[in-house]
Amino acid sequence: MPDPIFETVVTTRSAAGLVHIAPMGVRYVGDEVVLMPFRPSTTLANIEATGHAVLNLITDVRVFAGCVTGRRDWPTVPLPDFDGVRLAQALGHVALRLREQRDDAQRPVLRMARVAEVTHAPFRGMNRAQAAVVEGAVLVSRLHMLPAEKIDSEMRYLQIAIDKTADAPELEAWGWLQNAIARHRATAKGAV
Repeated sequence: MPDPIFETVVTTRSAAGLVHIAPMGVRYVGDEVVLMPFRPSTTLANIEATGHAVLNLITDVRVFAGCVTGRRDWPTVPLPDFDGVRLAQALGHVALRLREQRDDAQRPVLRMARVAEVTHAPFRGMNRAQAAVVEGAVLVSRLHMLPAEKIDSEMRYLQIAIDKTADAPELEAWGWLQNAIARHRATAKGAV
């Protein structure tokens, strides 16, 4: 049975100090956090350059939807005694240091040691709309790979959770995802 994947947001900095924010599924294996960023990616390049990353635990799903729709400018807070930043709205964060890298042509495996873990706010749970936005963000990140019928079918199903449980942040994020799908399709039609 494979290790479960947990949806998080990873913040990294380049060697020049530029912050990068990316949604990423991670695995917890023993005391390590395992990241498998695609090659090429800014997250991978930054971790290779600095050896550091910060795992952000959030319920503000606008970050997930925002990152896949071109909205990557989220407030961050520098971490004391660690070369990294966390998202200002994170409920908690884990400072990570690269322990081992197994190379792969498509998805290198980065085994990250936990340097520090801090809780900033209580986790009250997630509503179904938040989960729907995360799933929708995954679909939008794969628009170039999935058939339109699959995207439409999945989005229709996820819309049920949005209609029943969304609050203003989830509605905003859902709108960004719907607009991204419409833009993708308009661009694809224009290329034909």
